[in-house]
This record gives sequence, structure tokens and C-alpha cells, in this order.
Amino acid sequence: MRIPRRKGGAGPLAVGVPSRRAQVAAVFALAALLGVSVLYDSAHIAASLRRHGAGPRAYAKLASDDGAAAAAVSSASAAREEAPAVEEETARAPPAKGVESAPVEGTDRPDPPPHQQQAEKADTEAEAVAKPGATAGSSLQDAPLIEEVVQGGGAVHDGGGAGVARQEGACDLYRGRWVYDEARAPLYKESGCGFLTEQVTCMRNGRRDDDYQKWRWQPDGCDLPRFDAKLLLEKLRNKRLMFVGDSLNRNQWESMVCLVQAEAPWDKKSLVKNGSLNVFRLQEYNATVEFYWAPFLVESNSDDPDIHSISDRMIKPTSIAKHAANWEGVDYLIFNTYIWWMNTPQMKTVHGGSFSRKHVKYNEIERVDAYRKVLKTWSRWVEAHLDPKRTTVLFMSVSPVHMQSEGWGSPNAIKCFSETQPAINYTKKLEVGTDWDLFAIAQRVTRSMKKVPVHFINITALSEIRKDAHTSVHTLRQGKLLVAEQKANPRKFADCIHWCLPGVPDTWNEFVYGHIVSTLPPQQMPGEQPHR
Repeated sequence: MRIPRRKGGAGPLAVGVPSRRAQVAAVFALAALLGVSVLYDSAHIAASLRRHGAGPRAYAKLASDDGAAAAAVSSASAAREEAPAVEEETARAPPAKGVESAPVEGTDRPDPPPHQQQAEKADTEAEAVAKPGATAGSSLQDAPLIEEVVQGGGAVHDGGGAGVARQEGACDLYRGRWVYDEARAPLYKESGCGFLTEQVTCMRNGRRDDDYQKWRWQPDGCDLPRFDAKLLLEKLRNKRLMFVGDSLNRNQWESMVCLVQAEAPWDKKSLVKNGSLNVFRLQEYNATVEFYWAPFLVESNSDDPDIHSISDRMIKPTSIAKHAANWEGVDYLIFNTYIWWMNTPQMKTVHGGSFSRKHVKYNEIERVDAYRKVLKTWSRWVEAHLDPKRTTVLFMSVSPVHMQSEGWGSPNAIKCFSETQPAINYTKKLEVGTDWDLFAIAQRVTRSMKKVPVHFINITALSEIRKDAHTSVHTLRQGKLLVAEQKANPRKFADCIHWCLPGVPDTWNEFVYGHIVSTLPPQQMPGEQPHR
């Protein structure tokens, strides 16, 4: 807009024409309005660029000091309700399928017809632009893992809360969203990994949709390092990688085996199961990927790797040496313990003697207190027996279950049965029954360990979104595949604890991969020989 010049030059003012003073005042007023408009537009554009991740997206290299990042947990805000809107292009979802109660035949619901899929997809994408349902971030329970972005890096959301200076180029890998991406997911094929057990081969066991395999985790402001099996195996050459814990860590171990096994010819790799220890060996690298069964980390009456379905569970909270003897000399240790704690609010603790005695004397204490005792026992052993120059230690946060469908807004559904989409459009806080007290204990204990630093892998909030990815009725029960009658009763038989593979544990292993490939090689002690 411009003010028209008065005809006749600078002669006398015509009747009804504003005075010179009035014109000057109008010009200044207009200039002020234009300035405000420009400032508003600049702020709006900058916010839009941040929301859409402007700037070069670069691979993230893990910072060497996780302790600086962990300081943020106490004051971080609930990010699920503050997460940025999901872009229509990057958060593209497959045809949305609503949740239903179990059909009579007890199998997953068939896909809707194509025209309905297209309509539902349009609705889903329209909602995704305005809602943060597919995001997860640093909530009150989340400790941000701050990372360095090698080249610049995009905008970073401040999930760290008060007391944390989020430097330019830093990225919280655990704050982000699930993106449907058929081009980049899954990282391997179910049929291409002969080492998967029937517990996790959902497609082979009758699941009819495979959308759960095609979601990848996209952090806000940076990218996860792309999993490179060759690079990982070079880091593992002459080394041992061991998962220690319960069946969720076994779930993750199977995922890691499948992620690397294609790099070795069939006659140069092997899997040996010997009691509590499973060892996958790649001969050309002299490397092993192992799993050790210890569901409570300390001794318990559930330590038998084959016969452990015991409802009356007992532990010895200070007895760890028996299990720990198997962890010494390992180069990369990945621990977890959670799901076996969730049977009862109290835990029976034994302070001597054998579990096999007819009358075992025990004390009953609150679950959180017992969990704290066990992790203190574990942390003392780690700091007394492991050399941080030789061994890298990681601890997986709790893997959520999806038993309570009302927690994601589907009160009429049966647990995770028939779920085929993540909770990407649910705008309220997810309430799936996660014990955040146990999460917080694990986080505090690992953060307090100074002599042997422990990397806390925060998988919980981002995995809560994935109600669609459990084995459900496409799995085993007591070593046998579910039959039709059992599949027709998902309320009793659906497994909403373990995860299909390929699936969510592959993402967990991308975090593990990032830590391993970004760490400097440990110093080999004089005279020390590579393991055989």
C-alpha cells in the first residue's frame, strides 16, 4: 500500500485534503503496522521451519558424556501433550483401521475395502497435522539422551526441562514420532532370518497385516544413525556382546541376531543354546551376540530358562555372584529387568538357603523397595568388577505392555488384540499401566554410577505408542503355537507383552548400535588375547 501523491506539487492544500502533519503521522503509523507485520511473519516462518525440521538432517553421533543429559529428568514436562504437530508427509500413516472387539473366529480383523481405506487415510492425515498423537518425548519420566549432530542439525525441541542448557546441534533421540516408511522399514525380512523363534514370527503364525513392520522412529531435529551391520560387526570383531535379563531382552537379542546375521555365510555362523546362555557366533569376525537368562538379575526361583512359569516368585536381593560370573570378560553388556516384577505389588525376598526347600523363609516387601535393593546390588557389582576401559554397559528402560485398552481410548477393545495402528492420533496421555516408579529407580541408579558409566536406553515412552506391534494371538503358549480355540479367546491368550519381529525391538537396537559405533575402542590390556 502507498499514499497517492497530491496533484499540483506543493501548492496550497485543497479542501478536504489532509494537512502535511496529518500525512506524516499517517506514514509513521503505517510504518509501525508494517514493522509489526514483518516481525510476526518472521516469527511464524521461524516456528514453521523448526516444526518441520529445517536445516540439514545429519546422522547423530552419541555424546561421550550421558551424565550431562541425564540431569534433566526431574523437571522435564509432559511432552506427549506438548509435542509438535506431525507433518502430513513425514507422518504418513497406512490406511487407518479402528479398533474393534474380537471377532468370533479370534483372528485379526481384515482390512477395510479400498474406498474406505482412502477416506480413512485422508481423515487420519488431516488429524495428524493438528495432533501430536504420534510423538513421544521427555516427559516427567523421561531422561533426555543428548547427542551431537555431526553436521549442523535441525531444530531441537527443549525436552530437557529446567536446568539443562540445550546446546545448538544437540538432539534428544528419544523425543520424536513414528513415521510410516515402506522404503526404509523393516531392516530385514521375517522369512530371511532363520534364527527367529516361533514366539515372535507373527506373519508365519497367521497375522494377516504387516504394517507394524513399516514404522521407523524419527527423532525431532536429527536422524537415528542408519543401522550398518558391517560397521557394527567390525566394532564387534574379537569381542562379545551380551544381553542379560528377561524375555524382553531375549526378544531384543533375537532382533540383534537378525540384524547382523545376513553379513555371514550360512556355514560361518552358528547358534548354541546351553542352559541360561545362548550364543550366536560369527566366525569370520570372531564375534558373539549372546543372551543370558536372569529375569531379576539376582538369584530367584525363576532362574530355570525353560521351567520358570512360577506365580509365587521369590528373589535373593543381594545374591548376584552366581549369575554375574557369566558376565565377566564381556565387552558390551546390555541389562534389563522389569516384566517379572509386575505380578504382585509386593515381592518375597529370601536371605539364605535354597529355593527348593519345602518351607522357605521369606520377607515380603514393597515391589519398589525390592527393585531398588536389586539394582543397588547390581550397580555395586558392576562398579567393583568391570573395567570401563574394557566393557561398555547399557541398561534398557522398561518395555511397556498393552493390556489396558482404555489407556489409549478404546475401552471396548480386548487388550492389544486386533490393533493394527500405533496410537498416533491419541492426544491424551497414554495410560497403559507402566510402572514409572521402577523406571525412575533404574534411571537414578544408573545415573549415579560414576566409576563405570552406564548408558540408559530410554525406550519406554516411544514404545507405549506401539500398541499394534505385539505378538497377540500369533505366538506360543507354554512352548506350543496357539490353536484356533485359543486364538478365539484373546482375553485369555493374547500376548501383549512381547513384540513381533521384525518390529519395535529393532528400533531399540538402533539406539544400542548408535552407542557402540560411536564409542572409542576400549584399550586392550597388555598380554590380553581376543576371545575364542
